[in-house]
Amino acid sequence: EILRVTGVQTCALPISTKFGESPKKEGEKVDGENPEAQESTAEFTPVVQLDEVEVKTHEEDEEVTFKMRSKLFRFTETLLNKGSGKKEWIERGVGEVKLLKHRENSMIRVLMRQEKTMKIIMNHVVDPRIALEPNVGSDRSWVWSAFDFSDGDLVEETFAIRFGNAENATKFKDAFAAAQKEMVALKAGEDGPA
Repeated sequence: EILRVTGVQTCALPISTKFGESPKKEGEKVDGENPEAQESTAEFTPVVQLDEVEVKTHEEDEEVTFKMRSKLFRFTETLLNKGSGKKEWIERGVGEVKLLKHRENSMIRVLMRQEKTMKIIMNHVVDPRIALEPNVGSDRSWVWSAFDFSDGDLVEETFAIRFGNAENATKFKDAFAAAQKEMVALKAGEDGPA
């Protein structure tokens, strides 16, 4: 069959025919239609054998008393402004902020990991002297300063945390205040709730 389309001659091939192959004739078998000919019997062994490794998060001895998704910011110098003293709010990451209470010594800390990489972006003790201040112009955000240990060194940082809505921000403040009361009682030598 020949089709004429705006003066160009084309040949109509059956749909099963690939470009460059001649159409099959009736009764003729093509190699690709034989399932036994397509099946591979090759076996591949890994070049490097990896052993299963137990990963410790150092949260095994702690219980989660509060957990909520939020976005964390730090008030610090950017790499371009290093040493100039000019500071600005820099996004640290998105993840779940947790209040973790140690099972043996009852110390409570705030821990936040970045969502996909699980890198620690905030890690400090809930100090009773920390004051959560409302962020200017936002009812779903809090600002505070603490001695943070997320990068391996104890550094004083100013944090801002933002939640999805004002209700979640209030829940965080309430949980943080309750943790501070427990820490005051712990420092005074009182036994925590059993």
